[in-house]
Amino acid sequence: QVELRQAGGGLVQTGGSLRLSCTASSRPTPLWIMNWFRRAPGKDREFVARITLWGDAKTTYGDSVKGRFTVSSDSAKNAVYLQMDNLKPEDSATYYCAAGQFAGQYTYWGQGTQVTVST
Repeated sequence: QVELRQAGGGLVQTGGSLRLSCTASSRPTPLWIMNWFRRAPGKDREFVARITLWGDAKTTYGDSVKGRFTVSSDSAKNAVYLQMDNLKPEDSATYYCAAGQFAGQYTYWGQGTQVTVST
């Protein structure tokens, strides 16, 4: 069973930065995709970013975070990172990583980490 462990998050002021990490206990499949989602209280889950962990590591971002967030990976550590810059209060949410073999497949989930951006 693969476990995804998240780290990072916390409280930051508007305009600040945070970095989240998501580390897999083992690589689920030879080819896999790591996603980041977030959910704010009373709102639906929102797609944040995705990275494919093969080839040229293609990245995809949600419209609300484009230009501010960057997803990257370290294959040697089975880790994926979400660098969040120029944070806004509306970025406040619980952030989750989720891994799967295909786009749209979310077989494994991290435990979630809270991000709070103060005004």
